Amino acid sequence: MTSERDKMRAGDWYCCMDPEIDAIRMRVFDAVHRHNLALPSERGNIHPELRALLGAAPESARIEGQFHLLYGENLFLGEEAFLNVGCVVLDSGRVEIGARTMIGPQVQIYCADHHRDPVLRGQLIERALPVTIGADVWIGGGTIVLPGVSIGDGAIVGAGAVVTKDVVPGARVVGNPARQVTARR
Repeated sequence: MTSERDKMRAGDWYCCMDPEIDAIRMRVFDAVHRHNLALPSERGNIHPELRALLGAAPESARIEGQFHLLYGENLFLGEEAFLNVGCVVLDSGRVEIGARTMIGPQVQIYCADHHRDPVLRGQLIERALPVTIGADVWIGGGTIVLPGVSIGDGAIVGAGAVVTKDVVPGARVVGNPARQVTARR
């Protein structure tokens, strides 16, 4: 029999309120809490307890305080990736953030795609769609990145954008929904 966690990892529909999944979240919530409460001078770039739960986080990657995360094991950070204050990463699916990418304050990255059928949605059925953010990307504060989106290398996402579709490398996007305004030359 396939567990709800296995279904989540496979991108299949699963119930997000499952004892095994709850236990993982609680362990991550505790580590995130310690990260957020630690003095910055003692925390370093990422609190060691939180770093140990992440899929990948090189020493040069940095996560500021008031951060929120669900599973940890699905978050993969590149060298010198930077998440500013108040970021939320709902990593039910894989979230990759490339090298030297700067994520502004209060950015929200979502992987959970809730079921369209209201009965199944009411039973907390969802699926996890990955989010990929390339290298050298700049995402302005208050942006929301929706499930299944890829943002290409070198792209710039204007503050407050809602990214509903893939962003090509080097593009500049703004608005809700985010739309391309110029391409990098």
